[in-house]
Amino acid sequence: MNRRLSSVLVVAAALALPGTAVAAPKPKPVPKPTPVSEATVKIKVGHLENGRAEIMSTVPVTGTLSPFVAGEKVQVTFYKDGHQLFSRNLSVRKAGAKGTFRTNIQIRENAKYAVAAKHVATPELGGDSTVRKSWKVSFPSLHQGQCGDVVVGFKKGMRKMGYIANDGRCFGGKTGRGVLAYRKVNGMSRSMRAGAGLVKKVFSGKGGYEVRHPGAGEHVEAPLSKQVLVFTKGDKPFAIYPISSGKSSTPTVTGHFEFIRQEPGYNSHGMYYSFYFYGGYAVHGYESVPDYPASHGCLRTFIADQPEIYERIFFGEDIFIW
Repeated sequence: MNRRLSSVLVVAAALALPGTAVAAPKPKPVPKPTPVSEATVKIKVGHLENGRAEIMSTVPVTGTLSPFVAGEKVQVTFYKDGHQLFSRNLSVRKAGAKGTFRTNIQIRENAKYAVAAKHVATPELGGDSTVRKSWKVSFPSLHQGQCGDVVVGFKKGMRKMGYIANDGRCFGGKTGRGVLAYRKVNGMSRSMRAGAGLVKKVFSGKGGYEVRHPGAGEHVEAPLSKQVLVFTKGDKPFAIYPISSGKSSTPTVTGHFEFIRQEPGYNSHGMYYSFYFYGGYAVHGYESVPDYPASHGCLRTFIADQPEIYERIFFGEDIFIW
C-alpha cells in the first residue's frame, strides 16, 4: 500500500469515528417589557366670566400631567375661530405625584378662542389629549380719562380705519372726537361715548369710511350728510374729523374744488387757521361745532383739531363736497 493511499485511509477512519458533541448555546431569556404608565392630561382656563375673556386681557391656561415622569413635555395649542394660532411645548414640573404646566395668551381681537393639550407617548409614559376648551370675548365701554391696554387697542383700531385718536395710553378729547366722527359715518347717535357695542365693532375692524373718489389720489372729502371731513390717499382714509357745515339758510357749496388760500390764526370773524377752497368758503376752526349743520357755509372744525388739519392741507389739493 503506497503512502498516498495510506493517508486517505487514515482520514476516512477519522471521519468514521464519532465526533465530540458541541453544545449549542442556550437562547437568552427575552426580558419582559416594562409596562408603560397610562397618562392623563387636564387643563383649566382662567380669568373667564360667563365663558368670556375681556378684550386685551391675558388668559392663563394651567394643566396637570399624571403621573409625573421627569423630562416629559406637553404640547398646548391655541385656536382662533377654529384655526390653529400657535403651539407651545411645555416642560412639566413636579407637584407631588403629578406634573404641572402653565402658559397664557393675550386676547387682541374679537373671535372665538380655544385651547387643547396633548402628551405624545414616550417609552416611559403613555399618550393622552384633552378636548378643546373654548371661550368668547367681552368688551367694556370706554370713557374719557380712562387708561390701559383696552384703550390702547381701541385707539389702534380707530386709527387703522382713519379715525383720529390721541397718543398715549389714555382716552383723551381727540379720541372722543374720533368717536364722534365714527358715529357720524355709521349713522349712530352723535356723541363722544364709546359704548361696549361700538368698542366691539372697532376691535372687529367694522365701521370704516367708504371713499367716494378713490381715483383722485390724495384728496379731501366732505359728505355733508355725515358731517365729517375725510383725508384720504386713494381709497385709504387716514384722518377723519367731525365738522359742522352750513345751515339750511346759508348752505355749504357743493362740488369739486381746490384749496387756494390760507389765513393763519384767528380773523375778525373768529375763524381759526382758515384754508379757503372757494371764495369765502373755508375749512376753519371755530368755538362752536355742534353735531348738525350750523355754520354760515364754511366747514367748521374743533379748535383743537384745526392746526393739524391746516398742516395736512396743501395748496391745490382737491376737495369734493356733496
